Amino acid sequence: MVLHTTNTAIKIGKTVNNKKTITRNSVTSYICLNDNTNIITDSESGEVVCSNCGIVITEKSENISNPEWRAFTAEDQNKRARTGAPTSLAIHDRGLATLISKTGRDASGQKLDTAMYSAYKRLRTWDCRIIHDSSHNRNLFQAFSQLYALKDKLGLSYTIIEKSAYIYRKAEDRGLVRGRTTSGMVTAALYLACRDIGVPRTLKEIAAVSNTKRKHIAVCCRLLICELDLKVPLVDPMKCIVKIANKAELSEKTTRLAMNMMTEIIKSKISAGKNPMSFAATVLYISSFKAGEKLTQLDIATAAGVTEVTIRNRLKELNNTVGKTIHWI
Repeated sequence: MVLHTTNTAIKIGKTVNNKKTITRNSVTSYICLNDNTNIITDSESGEVVCSNCGIVITEKSENISNPEWRAFTAEDQNKRARTGAPTSLAIHDRGLATLISKTGRDASGQKLDTAMYSAYKRLRTWDCRIIHDSSHNRNLFQAFSQLYALKDKLGLSYTIIEKSAYIYRKAEDRGLVRGRTTSGMVTAALYLACRDIGVPRTLKEIAAVSNTKRKHIAVCCRLLICELDLKVPLVDPMKCIVKIANKAELSEKTTRLAMNMMTEIIKSKISAGKNPMSFAATVLYISSFKAGEKLTQLDIATAAGVTEVTIRNRLKELNNTVGKTIHWI
């Protein structure tokens, strides 16, 4: 079926048998070949029929003016609107730049000719150069590449990545990155984001994954906290208990008993100024002993990322105060 089309406006005519009659000079039937053909469009079946010869010109014509989905509220309409990929702070250009692909084909899938393909490659080359034209963009591109690598290694969520990118962008705008390693600042921003959202990730764990010295990350963390005036909350000991219990494969009974012990420890303020991971590991060791599970200090220390000496020191502190303020269940 051949259609002859021209750039002519569409006029809405009268209604014939509950079907819209459209006069369109842009569509010509291949049988009657009449330029001034009255076209009948059936809104239910989507067929376009010639009123002179009765031939069906097109079937199920697509409506490109309206979307194929329906929205009954303004919120649904905003969610389903075709606005492209969402913007993100973890992308060096926030996801607003264009990207020329390497397919070398047009919209219909046909290969481009030699002259057009040469111009196409030249445009793609200059587009890549413009994206990385400044040191600011190059630094952000390198930093966020390392950030996504840490995300995959640690299994973090996109919320933490967005928060880390926000902290790093503030540090880069203040000029704090200059003269310091990009990996150290990215790792420090990631650690502060985990602390802010409440994800139990220790500094030692992040340093081991990022191949960065723990001392260097700690220095960058203090710099970011002082210069950006960040309010970093304390680590929740309850989340530390759950994390260590999952690694050590402890039972739910032991975990619940450790949570009850930790609640009394927090009320008595014994854990003030102490590492929450060490106290969580010590409480889990006591609760596993009371629950009858065979767990050594080495096992619980390995799961918590602390030493056995630390657990024994916390045990001595708890034994000195157990008869005064704490009543073990």
